[in-house]
Amino acid sequence: MIPRYSRPEMVAIWAPETKFRIWYEIEAHACDAQAALGVIPKTNAEAVWKAQDVEFDVARIDEIEAVTKHDVIAFLTHLAEIIGNDEARFVHQGMTSSDVLDTTFNIQLVRAADILIADLEKLLAALKKRALEHKDTVRIGRSHGIHAEPTTMGLTFARFYAEMDRNLTRMKTARAEVATGAISGAVGTFANIDPAVEEHVCAKLSLTPEPISTQVIPRDRHAAFFAAMGVVGSSIENIATEIRHMQRTEVLEAEEFFSAGQKGSSAMPHKRNPVLTENLTGLARLVRMAVIPAMENVALWHERDISHSSVERNIGPDTTVTLDFALARLTSVIENLVVYPETMLANMNKFKGLVMSQRVLLALTQAGVSREDSYRLVQRNAMKVWEQGADFKTELLADPEVTAALTPAEIEEKFDLGYHTKHVDTIFARVFGAA
Repeated sequence: MIPRYSRPEMVAIWAPETKFRIWYEIEAHACDAQAALGVIPKTNAEAVWKAQDVEFDVARIDEIEAVTKHDVIAFLTHLAEIIGNDEARFVHQGMTSSDVLDTTFNIQLVRAADILIADLEKLLAALKKRALEHKDTVRIGRSHGIHAEPTTMGLTFARFYAEMDRNLTRMKTARAEVATGAISGAVGTFANIDPAVEEHVCAKLSLTPEPISTQVIPRDRHAAFFAAMGVVGSSIENIATEIRHMQRTEVLEAEEFFSAGQKGSSAMPHKRNPVLTENLTGLARLVRMAVIPAMENVALWHERDISHSSVERNIGPDTTVTLDFALARLTSVIENLVVYPETMLANMNKFKGLVMSQRVLLALTQAGVSREDSYRLVQRNAMKVWEQGADFKTELLADPEVTAALTPAEIEEKFDLGYHTKHVDTIFARVFGAA
């Protein structure tokens, strides 16, 4: 991913230096286990650790790979240059390249998941804070983009909180599922390496031994991981789209923070555009873009092929880096979002009480009017508001068929805004807990 949409901590997970360091740790721990089993001399295992504080030369490994056309062999050759050929004689004993590559990839995904989980927790904190701040800030709810009935801005934030809380659970589950390692040798039978080596390496690297691998770790685990990230991306877009709609000039119920010196347009100095949430919408597409390739990686030929390899070399870093950046950006947007309660009320009252139509409809049916007639009466008066700019309550009070069923006081009571917010505390308790 380009630096514009990257954060250093996540990028570092996928740096060649990090990858080679993990490769080295896998090989060194495997040597320790082999020595404990008496398969290789203890002195050779100890010699491998001479490279513990050495910075591996990425350029040198690339130079060797240009000849060998094999990345793991290039690394092992470079390691032998560091610790000595004789000392390195038993490195990679009984192992296959996928033991190193797959275990490393899972370690990187676990580390990436830890960052993403922390990102989600920060976003949840921001959403909760804004939800509590605007718990009783009334705004109009919309369906199909059209005024429906009153809700609150706090409920909007709470809805997004609940969605992201589910995503946090998904990411934790995905992390646990991908936290496996395999040191099982060619085609996964342990023919040339004892299962105890795998157990030792996995314990040292905080992984669970893969119950059954072939020459690779099963890719359904990775498909689930990328699918979880895809859902998070869609949730980011869900929030971003709401903010973009709220910032439209005709709505302007909230907007992204516009800093001093910020410019909205090279041509029109008046512009204040929702550029951050538009950017998040685009980044969400990139995150989801990895889901189908990850699903298609599940089906490999027999015990292994490398059709998944080129895919994962791209989607591993790109997707985690992009999602990390997007979550951090969304958290900042939520923390700094400017909310306009007065505009929310003005928008809700734009059609002069029309949003209370269902209350009147229900009251008429309770008063003994058939549902069909009740709907006809309410809609007849509602259309005058749409088409003539009339006041809904005034029209109802002037309609003899309506007043034959409802008293003026009963009609007046149907325009009480508090009716629509009476269960906000109940919903908040469901989302955030009784406290």
